[in-house]
Amino acid sequence: MAVKMLTQDSRKYRLRWWTLVVLVTSLIVIVADTTIVDVAIPSLQRNLNASASGLQWIVSAYILVFAGLLLTMGSLGDRFGRKRVFQVGLVLFGVTSLAAAYSQSSGQLIAARAFMGIAAAMIMPSTLSVIIDVFPRHERAKAIAIWAASAGLGVPLGMVLGGWLLESFWWGSVFLINIPIVIAVFGAGFALVPESRDPDPRKIDVMGAILSAGSLSALIYAIIQAPERGWLDPIAVAGFAVSALIGVAFVLYELRIDHPMLDMRLFRNARLSSGSIAISLAFLSLVGLVFIMTQYLQFVRDYSPLEAGLRMLPLALGYTLGAGTSERLVAQLGTRRVVTGGLLLVGFALLGFVFLSESSAYWIAAAGMVVMGVGIGSAMAPATEAVMGAVPEANAGVGSALNDVTRNVGGALGVGILGSVLNSIYSSNVASAVTELPAGVAAAAKNSIGAAEQIALGLEGSAAESLQVAADSAFVDGMSIAMAVAAGIIIAGAAIVLRFMPARDLGVYSPRPGVGGPVIEVPIGEVIPVPVPVRID
Repeated sequence: MAVKMLTQDSRKYRLRWWTLVVLVTSLIVIVADTTIVDVAIPSLQRNLNASASGLQWIVSAYILVFAGLLLTMGSLGDRFGRKRVFQVGLVLFGVTSLAAAYSQSSGQLIAARAFMGIAAAMIMPSTLSVIIDVFPRHERAKAIAIWAASAGLGVPLGMVLGGWLLESFWWGSVFLINIPIVIAVFGAGFALVPESRDPDPRKIDVMGAILSAGSLSALIYAIIQAPERGWLDPIAVAGFAVSALIGVAFVLYELRIDHPMLDMRLFRNARLSSGSIAISLAFLSLVGLVFIMTQYLQFVRDYSPLEAGLRMLPLALGYTLGAGTSERLVAQLGTRRVVTGGLLLVGFALLGFVFLSESSAYWIAAAGMVVMGVGIGSAMAPATEAVMGAVPEANAGVGSALNDVTRNVGGALGVGILGSVLNSIYSSNVASAVTELPAGVAAAAKNSIGAAEQIALGLEGSAAESLQVAADSAFVDGMSIAMAVAAGIIIAGAAIVLRFMPARDLGVYSPRPGVGGPVIEVPIGEVIPVPVPVRID
């Protein structure tokens, strides 16, 4: 058993809360960038003459590369230094944001977004792994709760900020806004973020990096393509098949080599595996709700992008409340009960959205978002702490990346599954209202409510009103079914977490010979209540 003494002269201990400010600021920026571009889609279509597939790749390139490289970048941070990878990622993010802002074509913007994804994959794992390094164990749950709350805030903040920028400036401003923030965080990072790395670095697992990136990228690509093409479309099926085959090869390879990038035996820890499931479910519900509700508010309720973004803030408020109170609840009730209770709260809130109509009062949706936010926040923070607590601190970068992968996959599934259900019901229900339209126009109207609204603007009299009413009604019907499906998934997941997640920390599994049990970190002035000899590192 090793005891880490945290002294008052420890600079990183004294500055730990300022370090946290730097880390969560960078986290908010890269998370917000996953949604800020969504509200800019109409502007990008007009100014860059982007095709439908071009628009899809402008959104997807960032997510695809980001998710695919997380494990690789987390591993590199453990080996070469988390601060170093973090700072390089910030520089790359700033440069590629500038390139994105002044892109002259959709192809240039897609390339810039892909490189922004590389930068985000360097930044995000470093934020959580540095937290593990600078915070003693008795404060870590609180710091991770703040980190988790910040990650959730980035989603609606991106929409609000994007809506305001588009109403005030040109489309490039949604990327240009990143640069002053990155410069400030980069400068503060030099002074406030300490360097840390694996004290016993292993050889770089090149093949593991290639296989993990290939499997994750193929999976995210398939999930992105499936809602539009259909889950049984050959391209979607091929994407899932390729992901599965490469994923199996990755697992077998990592089990065979002496120094794997991701030790698969870590998943024997029930806290890690059930915590990963909880994180995926929480982000599935969060991103899925945001995806659907932004369309509901803009197309059905006719709010502007900024107005819609502001009306999503109750979700962020609830999330902050849930994450902020989770630490105290875990101390009283244990991780299993808090995470399970949070997921159940999310499931019941989703059932409430089933009853929204075209004319429901906004406060009903706002109340549901607050409740759902509380549930997501109270589940997300302790689940994140459970995952990180199960990974040896020397591998905190990989542990953080694993946590981030589950978030990205969960979010992609939220859009993919719920979007597919919504689109299927919408297309079926609106079909009777477009029978008199030309075949191409009718197909476009059945494809999305946004297209139906644009077509309705070109019609006259009762035909326009009829199409608008039918599209709104079909969308609300599809939304209700999608929310019910999401509720079922989350409640079933809560039952799995309740069954398998231990109530308390069981310690850290260490794959290295001679290293076992959790590290006990002793805060200033605390007596060590262990009747055995201790080694002070």
